[in-house]
Amino acid sequence: MQQDLLEKGLEQRKSTLGEKYVTAAYDNADDFSRPLQEAMTAWCWGFGWGDDTIDAKTRSMMNLAMIGALGKMHEWETHCNGAVNNGVSVEEIRAIIHVVGIYCGVPQSLECMRVARKVLEERDLL
Repeated sequence: MQQDLLEKGLEQRKSTLGEKYVTAAYDNADDFSRPLQEAMTAWCWGFGWGDDTIDAKTRSMMNLAMIGALGKMHEWETHCNGAVNNGVSVEEIRAIIHVVGIYCGVPQSLECMRVARKVLEERDLL
C-alpha cells in the first residue's frame, strides 16, 4: 500500500506543484531527508490529496486558509502557486486572505497578501 500511495502522491504533487518543483525536491534529498520526502509525498499527496472526495481546487483553497493561519509563509508561497495551477482565481486568493485576516489577525493577512502579490506578479497575473 505504501508504494501505491507514493506513486499516487508523486502524480498528484507534480500536478499541483509542477514537475520542476517536485523533481528538485527529490533531487535535493539526501539519505537524511529522503525518508521525509517519501513519507510526506505518500501521506499528504497520496493519502490526503489522492482522495477524490474533495476536488483539487477546493483542497488548494483549504490549504491556503490553513497554512495562512499557521503562518508558514514558505509553504504558503508554494501552495499559492499550486492553487493557481489548480484553478484558484486571483479574486478567490484575495477572499481567502480576507478570511485569514478576520480569523487570524491583520498582520497575518498582510503577510499572506505580500506573498500572494509576489507569486501573482511572477506569474503575470497582477
